[in-house]
Amino acid sequence: MQRSIVEQAVGLAGLSLPGDTHFEVTGDEPILASPHRLGTGAATARVLTGVAASELWRVRTGRPQSISVDATHAAAALRSYLFVRLLEHDERPGLEVAARQRVLGGIVATRDGRFVQLHPSFNDGPAIREELGLGEDPTREEVEAAVARRDAFELEAAFIARKICGGVVMTRSEWADHPQGRAIADWPVVRITKIGDAPPEPFAEGDRPASGVRVLDLTRVLAGPTCAKTIAEHGADVLHVTAPHLDRPGPFDIETGIGKRQASLDLNDPGQAETMRALIAGTDVFSQGYRLGTLARRGLSPEALARLRPGIVYVSENCYGHVGPWAERPGWEQLGQAATGMSHREGTASLTGVPRLAPAAVNDYTTGFLAAYGAMIALARRATEGGSWHVQASLSQTCMWYQRLGDDNDVERADPGDTGSFVAEMETADFGPIEYLRPALSMSGTEPRWDLPPARSGAHDPAWLPR
Repeated sequence: MQRSIVEQAVGLAGLSLPGDTHFEVTGDEPILASPHRLGTGAATARVLTGVAASELWRVRTGRPQSISVDATHAAAALRSYLFVRLLEHDERPGLEVAARQRVLGGIVATRDGRFVQLHPSFNDGPAIREELGLGEDPTREEVEAAVARRDAFELEAAFIARKICGGVVMTRSEWADHPQGRAIADWPVVRITKIGDAPPEPFAEGDRPASGVRVLDLTRVLAGPTCAKTIAEHGADVLHVTAPHLDRPGPFDIETGIGKRQASLDLNDPGQAETMRALIAGTDVFSQGYRLGTLARRGLSPEALARLRPGIVYVSENCYGHVGPWAERPGWEQLGQAATGMSHREGTASLTGVPRLAPAAVNDYTTGFLAAYGAMIALARRATEGGSWHVQASLSQTCMWYQRLGDDNDVERADPGDTGSFVAEMETADFGPIEYLRPALSMSGTEPRWDLPPARSGAHDPAWLPR
């Protein structure tokens, strides 16, 4: 892939590369069967994470690194969960979750000739059934018939009123004219903002770019966990914290849990809430992907944590963006694609013309990579100029960026080829031996890798390792 293509993609993301950046991308489009340039976007995102890790290393040691990315490997990383295999059972554990969501999920036709994207989320299934007038265990045919009795925007308004997932499949131009699309139109794909004063924090000694960096990961499938996992591939101590009462889609946790320790805390318990505050006081990066305002109501807003831990890097990811009328709306990968026009364009490239999803978790994984880039750049700035920092990324901003890259890819010629060389094996205590996708990035001095296998929820104490 020509260097100019990557440089142009970085510019279209609202970002820039240092003038002395040494990188190479091998392979070229078309890779995945999509009109969108998914391989270009994935490779560019991984180049950016390499640039950020290289900057950490330069600040730490004064030495630069060169970066290389295989575009096919990067495109495979947009479907990383499909590469996880439990070797003892020859099982790919992510597939049954998708199967369970097919009844109350997916793109469905409405009465007015449009389409809506349904998504049951973790707990939205009962409210969706109630809104559609369905019983406890509907068939897919019953769901489609109920949706076909409603108009698209009317049904979306009903979902918004109930504060649940679901929305109209819009065209790119409709999204550009939508109040939410206009609100984030000028935002870069990742925004890095200084939110407080703090003295510079030089890095401790270490042999990897993120050695000694502590990352507190309060995220769930898939974008948020990918952010912390990406920083872990450069040596960070990542502690993923969930709560006992939260539903966990375990198959995806195996893939995004690689490189992390796993703890469990109930913030409704005063003692455990205090443990969380102690963890925050000792962290460097606080990464969260909950709906805007959720953690702020618990006193865990970016501003509050900058006061508790001056010098913190606070990472926020959501679906629709961090400003605008939909900033607090719940959403997922599928809803970001539906709202911004990506699903519509994917459909026009198909034989049926019916809207469909891109053949990858495009904005989930890419948003995670971009958030990790932002977090590492913020850490480098903190080391030299100090300050507390807020990093913001969203699924919809990522989708908008992919569409700016072009939507004229040759779908018929797309062929990822043999991806077997991108896979490795790892022993785990909780899941037996597994197969997984290696990091889609190579660096000349500190090769990315994960040192920890995935573990079950609560397998580790909620405490930091010594630096």
